[in-house]
Amino acid sequence: MVKWLRSSNVSSIVLAIIRVYLGVLWLMTGIEKVSGFTAEKFISAAIKNPVLDPTGQAAYGWFSVILKNFVAPNIGIFNFLVVWGEIFIGLGLIFGAFTTTATFFALMMNFSYLLAGSISVNPKYIFLEFIILVAGYNAGKIGFDRFIIPFIRTKSPFLSNSVETY
Repeated sequence: MVKWLRSSNVSSIVLAIIRVYLGVLWLMTGIEKVSGFTAEKFISAAIKNPVLDPTGQAAYGWFSVILKNFVAPNIGIFNFLVVWGEIFIGLGLIFGAFTTTATFFALMMNFSYLLAGSISVNPKYIFLEFIILVAGYNAGKIGFDRFIIPFIRTKSPFLSNSVETY
């Protein structure tokens, strides 16, 4: 299955459909937040009511500490990062530009939402994003990655496909 995802022309078409679908969803979510978005209530709720394990203890206490000590004091920065992160993830996925990078950051955002206690659409997104991440370059082959990745590989010798022996 992985070999098919990473090399098949048919899979690149399927991946493009999944990629554009996710990209549109991310872009729409980001655009909705452009005016007047603040994560302050969400963050304070996640700190006050962390996800609990079956024993009643905070399941991700370390994440609550990060939210309380790093995110909450810098909420303005995170408001900006969430809005524009979602927009750039959406654009990257729609156009197939830096697809694996956009997918990596999408996964980071989805897992952050899950750790904060928001289920929503995150499991569905994570499932589809893992498929794109596993496919690697083939996920963006029908897109700008077809031109971007070879260009970067020619300009950066450490990213080339061949391994030279000395």
